[in-house]
Parts: sequence; structure tokens; C-alpha cells
Amino acid sequence: MKLVRKDLEKDNAGQVTLIPEEPEDMWHTYNLLQVGDSLRASTIRKVQTESATGSVGSNRIRTTLTLCVEAIDFDSQACQLRVKGTNIQENEYVKMGAYHTIELEPNRQFTLAKKQWDSVVLERIEQACDPAWSADVAAVVMQEGLAHICLVTPSMTLTRAKVEVNIPRKRKGNCSQHDRALERFYEQVVQAIQRHINFEVVKCVLVASPGFVREQFCDYMFQQAVKTDNKLLLENRSKFLQVHSSSGHKYALKEALCDPAVTSRLSDTKAAGEVKALDDFYKMLQHEPDRAFYGLKHVEKANEAMAIDTLLISDELFRHQDVAMRARYVKLVDSVRENMGTVRIFSSLHVSGEQLGQLTGVAAILRFPVAELSDQEDESSSEED
Repeated sequence: MKLVRKDLEKDNAGQVTLIPEEPEDMWHTYNLLQVGDSLRASTIRKVQTESATGSVGSNRIRTTLTLCVEAIDFDSQACQLRVKGTNIQENEYVKMGAYHTIELEPNRQFTLAKKQWDSVVLERIEQACDPAWSADVAAVVMQEGLAHICLVTPSMTLTRAKVEVNIPRKRKGNCSQHDRALERFYEQVVQAIQRHINFEVVKCVLVASPGFVREQFCDYMFQQAVKTDNKLLLENRSKFLQVHSSSGHKYALKEALCDPAVTSRLSDTKAAGEVKALDDFYKMLQHEPDRAFYGLKHVEKANEAMAIDTLLISDELFRHQDVAMRARYVKLVDSVRENMGTVRIFSSLHVSGEQLGQLTGVAAILRFPVAELSDQEDESSSEED
């Protein structure tokens, strides 16, 4: 993301002009936008024209509109963002108050104005504009006959391809059908890796599976690469890292990211930090439940006691339609930071963020036990998401 201009007043009202440069920036933009904001961007509008003879035709005209945002729709797989709202600035093609939908695109500038830019939103702009945050990881999670090729970016886990091949069982004295099907499966996975993984950006490719599937697959892939002189795979051989997972389904990726060998290799990526924080929380919940709270009311009370060491919170909560509720989450984040606690904002599009969402989206690891809170009736499961 490129920051073109930032004009903020003392009361934190104002506007920023940004240019999304890659698909992931559309996710950041989605998290910046809130209902009631003002969005100015270039768009195409279909307008009716009447000729001198009285015949009516319609043309598609590119114009710049300023909308008051009413609805935001994000397609995570295509990384497309559609923003619907009413026109709030004079325009020769669009009447004041008329509805329009702007499709925000990479490499096209937009200006976003808010009555109040809070700390969480400003932090997201900083992260989106920091190139160090785009360190990327790819993963192949597989079992016999099933593989998911994923990209793990700092903000989301994207499934780029799913390979499914029916593998017949080995028969006594005749394994040829099984072996042929397995070879066909491996070949399709290799093709998917070459098609969907950009080795110029990706610094590590995790190959995760139960049993010996990953070893057999990697042996096959590099043997074929030598035979066919596939320079792309041979030059990037050192980027492949084999780890254990319980299955070939996407949710098994979290186990692979928890592996100590992976954590050390990916220590500078946000994804690994999130997974470790969630893992620490679950361990604390198991061994010292007085130091692991979840649910907004419990976490707020722990914060009042200045007991929070690490706050885990889902970015989904900052998209809450209720302004007062959103402000409550922002206040919690600011307060934890003031008390020298660590705040980890999880992406709801990451596997770890999905898991945190099942725990109401907010959890905390405490510096010291706060027993009287954990003795209270457990209200956390009924908290608002």
C-alpha cells in the first residue's frame, strides 16, 4: 500500500489518500472502511444521453465520485472490494443522493475521510504501508489423494488450489494401479505449485502431511525436476520445509505453523507470531486457567486490574456496525498498550484468527492470576461477537 497523503486534525478527523498496490491491500482497505465514512474514487457510471434528433443512448463514462459509505462487500478469494453508498458531492453525471457502487481496484488511488481516525485504524495503515509486512509463506497441506496449496500472507490464508485424485487401495501382489494414481496425484500437485507460488516473493514453502506422504512427494518432485531440468524448482529447493500435519485439510495448516522448526524459520512473519500467541493462550488455559481469560467482560475486568500481559483480538471486532461497541474494543486495545501489555490483532482470514473467533474474538494471557474473576459465572460464551 502506498500512502499518498494524510491530513488529520487535532481531534483525529480528516482524510488519507492511498493506493493499494497488491491484492492483500484490498483486505487492509476493507478493514479501514466503515459505514458512514466518505470515500472518493474514480469509477465508471452508465449515463443516458439524448442526441439532437431525440434518440436516447447510454454511455459508460469514467468519473470521480464521493460517496457516503452504506455497505461494504469483500470477496476474499478474488480480493475484490465493492463499496455502495450515496453521492454527497456535486457531479455532472450523478445527482446528489443517488446510489452508486464503486469497485476499488489495485493501483487506483482513493481518498477516505472519517470523523474519527482511531488508533487501530491508523496502525493498520502503518502496517499496510510497511514493506517488511509482506514477507510471504506458501504451504502445501496434503494426504494421499488430497492437497491444498495455500498462500499465508500477513493478513490472510488464501487457498489457491485444491487437488483431489482418487487413489485405489494397494492389492496383494498388485500395486500398479495405486502407484500410477499416486504418481498422477503428485504430478498435479507439482503443477499447482508452479502455477500458484511466486518464488520471487515466497521465502518458504511448507510441505505438511501425515505419515511419509511429504517425503515421498518431495522425492518425486525433485527427481522429476532433475529429469526435466526444471530450474525453477531446483533453484528454490532450499525453500521447501517438510513438517507434520494430521491431514491434508486446510485447518491442519495451524499445526504446521506451530512446528518449532517452522517458527524459527518464519520468526519475522506476523502469521507465526499469531499462531504462537494463540498456542500460549491454550497452554495457559489448560495449566493455569486463572491466567487465561476470554470474552469481552472478563477481559475488560482483567484489564481494570492491569493484569493483561498479551491481548489477542480479532480484526473482525473493529468492523462492528455498532459505533459504541467498536469504540469499546479500541479503548481496550489502547488501555492494554498504556499498561505495557502486548496487543496482537488477528486477521479473521487466518486459520488462527478463525480459531480466536470461536472464543468470542477476544482473549488475554494475564501477568498474574485474577482468581475472583474466574470464579464468576461464565458469561463469556454469550458475549457479542
